[in-house]
Amino acid sequence: MGTLLREWRDRRRISQLELALRADSSARHISFIETGRSRPSQEMVLRLADHLDVPVRERNALLIAAGYAPHYPERSVDDPSMNALRESLERLLTGYEPFPALVVDGTYQVLAANGGITALLEGVADHLLKPPLNAMRLTLHPEGLAPRIRNLREWRGHLLDQMDRQLALMRSSPLRALYDEVAAYPLPGTGGRETATAGDTPPFALPMMIEHGGRVLSFISTIATFNTPMDVTVSELAIETFLPADPETAAALGGFSRS
Repeated sequence: MGTLLREWRDRRRISQLELALRADSSARHISFIETGRSRPSQEMVLRLADHLDVPVRERNALLIAAGYAPHYPERSVDDPSMNALRESLERLLTGYEPFPALVVDGTYQVLAANGGITALLEGVADHLLKPPLNAMRLTLHPEGLAPRIRNLREWRGHLLDQMDRQLALMRSSPLRALYDEVAAYPLPGTGGRETATAGDTPPFALPMMIEHGGRVLSFISTIATFNTPMDVTVSELAIETFLPADPETAAALGGFSRS
């Protein structure tokens, strides 16, 4: 417990005194916990984890290391107790059409997607479409969406940075393995088609520019997560939606939805 606590404190760059003040404790008590001279209560473990913004999965790991049972359950999205969640997510995705939207877990496995996403998968290799689908593989694999992404280098850099930030916040061997895999993918030849530059990029966000149906569609990605999750699985879910970045993309998607 002490070693894990010190690792999280170091990651957050918080001193023992600062953590003690936040958690209504003392620097001496925090020091005793970290050196193994004192065993914190379950309440104290959860309080320290909260002030260190420790991910839900890792909070369970802290509790186990301190000799307590896990506090947060980890249920599959297919569990009957998750019916309301699944139905709500499906309504959200359907309501967002014709614009693309999907739900992924902590390792970017696609748990649900709408028709807007399905339309973009034209030309993706069959082996990438076999369950479980992985959003990072679908996007960055040379036989996935990558050859049709006009600003691939920029978009690839954005996705790898996103994964790198996640890895800095949590210990996840599957996520690390996925990062190493997709970072090693060779960049497919663009044939001079990669035309996006800093001048072409909207000032508010980096778009994903992708060829589809003889057009270049441009999307801005947004990601939503759940506030105050009480389940490990739910804490790692992310809903990604793609907004048209220009009127031409909005008009093209409107046309697709009517066809």
